[in-house]
Amino acid sequence: MSELKVEIDPAEVGLDSSRLDRLEGYLQGYVDAGRLPGYLVAVTRRGQLGYLASGGYRHVEDQLPVETDTLFRIYSMTKPITSVAAMMLFEAGGFELNDPISRFLPAFADTRVFVAGSDLKPVTVPAGEPIRVRHLLTHTSGLTYGFHRSTAVDAMYRAAGYEWSTPPGLDSAAVCDQWASFPLLFQPGSEWNYGVSTDVLGRLVEVLSGQSLAVFFAERICGPLEMTDTSFGLDHPTDRLSRLYLALPDGMTPGDELGTAVPRPDFQSGGGGLLSTCHDYHRFTQMLLGGGELDGVRLLSPRTVAFMTRNHLPGGADLESYGRPLYAETPLRGVGFGLGFSVVLDPVRYGTLASVGDYGWGGAASTAFWVDPAEELTCLFFTQLLPSSALPIRTSLRQLVNSALVD
Repeated sequence: MSELKVEIDPAEVGLDSSRLDRLEGYLQGYVDAGRLPGYLVAVTRRGQLGYLASGGYRHVEDQLPVETDTLFRIYSMTKPITSVAAMMLFEAGGFELNDPISRFLPAFADTRVFVAGSDLKPVTVPAGEPIRVRHLLTHTSGLTYGFHRSTAVDAMYRAAGYEWSTPPGLDSAAVCDQWASFPLLFQPGSEWNYGVSTDVLGRLVEVLSGQSLAVFFAERICGPLEMTDTSFGLDHPTDRLSRLYLALPDGMTPGDELGTAVPRPDFQSGGGGLLSTCHDYHRFTQMLLGGGELDGVRLLSPRTVAFMTRNHLPGGADLESYGRPLYAETPLRGVGFGLGFSVVLDPVRYGTLASVGDYGWGGAASTAFWVDPAEELTCLFFTQLLPSSALPIRTSLRQLVNSALVD
């Protein structure tokens, strides 16, 4: 168990502490209104942690405060870690980005694409293009999520037990085989759609490495980076784990029945299964800002990190023009997508203070992070409120943090 501590006076790295303090007032306002259980936010610049604030509760009913070592379900903030794992194997020659995934996952050899009909009577055609590894990394595979509730394909996922979770007893090989049997939402590479692509990527990591995703993470990423509290589930209950809350029109309600327990899952979800802490994810983001290296430990080359964090959507498109207008962990306008991260293309279209090229992602329970190479800055935000669209915290954080940059 490791904790974070402020390392430097914010002014020494060009941050105005009085302006940073507005972060706490903004977030505490939601806590006081009963709309946010608690929060933890960390701002680092030039490798030095200059601001750390927490408030509210990790367990509202028992009045247990959010602390720097609180455990959070990071949901889709798992995706960048899985993407880094895949690109570590890419650097070792394990695959090329244009490789069809059926080369490694044969169940995807004969995918079909939904074109008409209903979930009960779908009309499909053969995929004209195979799903390639780059399609998984960029969410352009045609795979989807059951919880979107917007297409017949989503309904097919839900009918098979894939909405917010997966059927009990199935491991990653089994769920990927089942996803391969569903039609794709569109021809691979033709659109962007948030879905189980990164979960399939996690299975690819397992096949290529010969290890479970949990073991790969522990041995190749979390262990070397000293991310000591990041895992799929817990062996024992702990009150360090924040309780999950569901947003209501006038407040919130507890959203988990397990309380302080998250058992080890049958399916190690590369798209959303990890528990972590602010300390651990801070280590991960500092590795990214360091071009793939932290404290003498190198996971990726600087060129690979730069390549991952460029926009990979065709023609330089943003998510609004290339994607479907569905739930995502970022606003769509002015934002592109790289290999595992959203990437700011145009702060004006995005509508808030940001740097061109800053990249990040978020999780379903309203957690979020971004890395800003231009300003040598990272910001991490943790809470446990579903859904992430309940409050406008993510865009507001950028304007609050970036307006505190004064050098």
